[in-house]
Amino acid sequence: MTPQQYCQDKAAQSGSSFYYAFLFLPPQRRAAITAFYAFCREVDDVVDETQDSGVAATKLAWWRKEAAAAFAGQPSHPVMLALMPHAAAFEIRLEHLNAVIDGCQMDLDQTRYLDFPGLARYCHLVAGVVGEVASNIFGRSDAATTAFAHKLGLAMQLTNIIRDVGDDARRGRIYLPVSELQQFDVKAHEILKRQSPWGYSERFTALMTFQAKRAHRLYDEALALLPEADRQAQKPG
Repeated sequence: MTPQQYCQDKAAQSGSSFYYAFLFLPPQRRAAITAFYAFCREVDDVVDETQDSGVAATKLAWWRKEAAAAFAGQPSHPVMLALMPHAAAFEIRLEHLNAVIDGCQMDLDQTRYLDFPGLARYCHLVAGVVGEVASNIFGRSDAATTAFAHKLGLAMQLTNIIRDVGDDARRGRIYLPVSELQQFDVKAHEILKRQSPWGYSERFTALMTFQAKRAHRLYDEALALLPEADRQAQKPG
């Protein structure tokens, strides 16, 4: 199996709609975004699929070394072998990959966020930086498009958080900020137990309505930031 086929399979197996958006890109851009997405999946899977946090931390440390080695001209993993030929052309830097790893490390180090600024920092690492790299690959001609990409990444990650409240609870994680749980009088133990009537209470519904409205607002703000010159190129996003 070639490195490119490995990345293709990794992206397809995720079941994400991102994969299908990539199919509309020209070959070089499609190969670059597929390899980068495969990298993100590899690192994210370390946290989601490794039950022992010590083992997960060791694996993330390995990925950090592999990324550094790849940018030093010595990639070994199929994902890095597939990604590196595109790094210079699309301005993919080591700091981008390290930011994604840092975000996944946060998943090992904490399971709660006290307030929205703290959560936004996490979202920046696992989604905003990803959006920046993706915007470069899709074709960015205006520097202002980077701000669009970061805000779109934040909106998308908040959407993931809304969707995954139950799945995250199974892993003992609550991404909804503690200050907002308190604002709507929703208790953490209610979410972690995942028992009725917490999912249908007026309190929880009000909390999630608040989350959804913020995500919708951020999508609108992101699109307002997208320069006209890059609107066509950024359609896959």
